[in-house]
Amino acid sequence: MSDPLASLSTLLAPLFADLNGGSPADPTVRPSDRADAQINGALALAKQVGANPRDLAQQVVDSGLLTDVATDLEVAGPGFINVTFSSSFLEAELAVVAADERLGVAPAAELKTVVVDYSAPNVAKEMHVGHLRSTVIGDSLVRLHESVGHTVIRENHIGDWGRPFGMLIEHLLDLGEDVASDGLSQGDLDGFYKQANAKFNDSEEFQERARERVVLLQGGDEPTLVLWRRLVEMSNAYFNRVYTKLDVLLTDDDLAGESRYQPLMEGVYERLEASGLLHEDDGAMVVYPAGFKNRDGDPLPMIAKSQTGAFMYATSDLACVVDRVERLGADLMLYVIGSPQAQHLQMVFEVCAMAGWLQEPTEAVHVGFGNVLGEDRKMMRSRAGDSVKLADLLDEAVERAEAAIAEKNPDIGPDDRLVIANMVGIGALKYFDLSTERIKDYVFDWDRMLAFEGNTGPYLQYAHARICSIFRRADIGRASVRAAHIALDQPQERALAMRLLAYPSAIDNTLDSYSPHKLCTYVYELATDFSSFYQECPILKSDEPVRTSRLALADLTARVLEHSLGLLGITAPEQM
Repeated sequence: MSDPLASLSTLLAPLFADLNGGSPADPTVRPSDRADAQINGALALAKQVGANPRDLAQQVVDSGLLTDVATDLEVAGPGFINVTFSSSFLEAELAVVAADERLGVAPAAELKTVVVDYSAPNVAKEMHVGHLRSTVIGDSLVRLHESVGHTVIRENHIGDWGRPFGMLIEHLLDLGEDVASDGLSQGDLDGFYKQANAKFNDSEEFQERARERVVLLQGGDEPTLVLWRRLVEMSNAYFNRVYTKLDVLLTDDDLAGESRYQPLMEGVYERLEASGLLHEDDGAMVVYPAGFKNRDGDPLPMIAKSQTGAFMYATSDLACVVDRVERLGADLMLYVIGSPQAQHLQMVFEVCAMAGWLQEPTEAVHVGFGNVLGEDRKMMRSRAGDSVKLADLLDEAVERAEAAIAEKNPDIGPDDRLVIANMVGIGALKYFDLSTERIKDYVFDWDRMLAFEGNTGPYLQYAHARICSIFRRADIGRASVRAAHIALDQPQERALAMRLLAYPSAIDNTLDSYSPHKLCTYVYELATDFSSFYQECPILKSDEPVRTSRLALADLTARVLEHSLGLLGITAPEQM
């Protein structure tokens, strides 16, 4: 099964090819305000073959191909074909979906190994609101790609290497590992980092110790590495608590820190050198990726090794691409990283292509995103002017959701209310982020986010819970109606059916653009269509067989709601 519009396009493709002398031609099937669908392909085809578009459109109508699909076909305007699907066709398609655990979503035609790089917090620093977008967008893309059968490798590219670790390790020693562990275990990573940084700025003696410690770390000194690992472990324990509360899939198995790529950089540099891509620029060794220029119009370099002989951040990123392509066998690499990094990543990808490490059909894609803003439309900050801690944001979301649920449904006990509040609060936060077109900034707004009306997470979760409540009131198991025939006699039933059948296309559109907001739009439209159906088409008060038919349509809606919200990383509660 697929979207009826997609089915129509597949059905007509051979006919349009025949009309084009055997060459493929797109029927161009689109939604229509005047009918269920509109076939627009005759206009473009007429220009190619030098024919009258209305004559071509009439040939499509007269072909008889759509006899079993449509009850009404109308050639309109310069050559459009308006299509009204037959109820029997839609009902048959719904029956296929209802019997399908995948709800009509077919596996991808070409299965790939997909590496998703996302979240990427820094060791010894707390996750803040800036990590929210990468984490939830990346998590949704992981779920979406897995849902169509791709092999997905999650890579959390944490910042666990570099010069700051000299001062962090020395501060760890100064405090004593037990004292430091106690503070870090409470999640006070920012306090630890700020103390170390302040000490570094105030003490030349500490600066010297920190520099010496960096040399030891980079040289592989085992006692230093033991202390470094301890910092990483304590930070990861904190990250995992945040990930658990945020309900994302990341685990320790997905860690792919900067330290992983340090041993690979020498080899990457040597390969760049052997390929003839390296050039000397004021003492540094650089590559000039094709097509990149600075403000003066001169070639823009990517520095592979500094004047002092140190490998650069870009060298690590090159090693990362090589590792993912050659060791992991990646067909597609998604970098879920903020939009400001666009040029850097484009230069890295171009250098990899020039070196022969990134060749078609292997693809690297920057999945960029905008910022989370405060009411002043500036980067969101706490009252103290610091970045808002992600853990605090999650706690507040749950607290606010619990208060809203207590007001809306005071009969729910405190234990159940807390469970539901976690689903609703975290779901609201995720949905508010994901429903925004990812390349855009958005203004954080608690009231809008947690509203039970409009395009919000709670509204969609409530739509699912309301359907579950219908079956509780009827004392009927939902699975018992799944084999029932669904009749589409009312306009609201047809509209809901069309939306349900469009689910596979909604997933395809989301995957094609790496844009979860498109799936959010679909889920909201589905919930809105169900609301219209619920208001205009009585379910439990109807006589049989209408009653069972509408129960079956409601159940299928709940299944698609739950499944689609799950792909966004959002739980669909059965009671709210």
